[in-house]
Amino acid sequence: MNRSMEAHNFLSKKGYRVQSFGTGDKVKLPGAAPDRPNVYEFGTPYDDIYQDLLQKDRELYTRNGLLHMLDRNRRIKPHPEKFQTTSEQFNLILTCEERVYDQVIESLEGRDSQTTPVHVVNIEIQDNHEEATIGAFLMCELVSMMANSDDLDNDIDEMLQDFEAKCQRPVLHCLLFY
Repeated sequence: MNRSMEAHNFLSKKGYRVQSFGTGDKVKLPGAAPDRPNVYEFGTPYDDIYQDLLQKDRELYTRNGLLHMLDRNRRIKPHPEKFQTTSEQFNLILTCEERVYDQVIESLEGRDSQTTPVHVVNIEIQDNHEEATIGAFLMCELVSMMANSDDLDNDIDEMLQDFEAKCQRPVLHCLLFY
């Protein structure tokens, strides 16, 4: 929720048409203890999640940045959405973690129609506020490079190799038809 929404916010401010999704079974946010996360259904409004955490422990969730993150998220869209339930078609999907990359590919491969090409790209970004901000800048740089390509399908492999060397992070890529 943090990394994808930070990138969503940054890319949309740069004029790109963006959607962001989660891929897990539920929305899980850190709780008062590592083994007690706050768990919500996809579709639960950010306002409701914000109010719930505010009532549970305003000080804790202010200090760890969750209330700030939720405040940002609710200004971007009404609620978290699950990727596996969307019927939208995309030409580029960016992920921030290999596990999510794998879930996206699995979901796309399980869909009926296989005529729409999509590039799925993963840039490893740690799940914390600072890395989410850095990751948003990296994703924007990559999207800008892709948008400026005259022949993305031919340019993408070399583009991603150059990008990976520059940002010093592992980058995964596949082209699927769904």
